[in-house]
Amino acid sequence: MASPPPPASSAAATGAAHRVFVYGTLMSEEVVRVLLGRVPPSSPALLPNHQRFSIKGRVYPAILPVDGNQVPGKVFKEITDGELHVLDTFEDEEYVRETVGVSLTDSSETVPAFAYIWGNEGDPDLYGQWDFDEWKRVHLKDYLAMTQGFKEELEQLEHR
Repeated sequence: MASPPPPASSAAATGAAHRVFVYGTLMSEEVVRVLLGRVPPSSPALLPNHQRFSIKGRVYPAILPVDGNQVPGKVFKEITDGELHVLDTFEDEEYVRETVGVSLTDSSETVPAFAYIWGNEGDPDLYGQWDFDEWKRVHLKDYLAMTQGFKEELEQLEHR
C-alpha cells in the first residue's frame, strides 16, 4: 500500500504560485486577510521607474510608469490562481495587471511579479503622492468593512 502524498501548500495544490507587488491598500495585512482568508508570505520591495499617485475622490492609489521614481510596497509570494482571480476582481477594470520587475529590499534580488497599473495614463484625477500611514489612520476601518462586503458578494456570486 502506497503512503499518501505529503501535504501540498495551497499554491502548489492549484499548480501555480504567483508573486504580486502591492503598493496601496493591499499593503494592509488586515485587508489581505479579509480578501484571501490568509496573509501570504511577503517581502518588502521597490518598483523602479513608477510613481504612486492619489486619486481625487478615492481612498486608494494608482501607479504609473515615471522614469527615475520608485514605489515602495511589498511582494506577496505563493498567490494561487484562485487568489489571483479574487485580486483581479477586487482591482476592477481601471487597473491593468502587468508583469514588472521589483527589487526585494531584504535580499537585493530582482524578481518578476504582477502589479496592478492604472489604465488611464492621462487621468486628470491623479495628483500628488498617496500616503499609506495616513490612509491606515483615516480610512482603514471603513475600508475593511467595504472589503468584507465585497468578499461576501463575490462568494455569493460564485456559489450561485
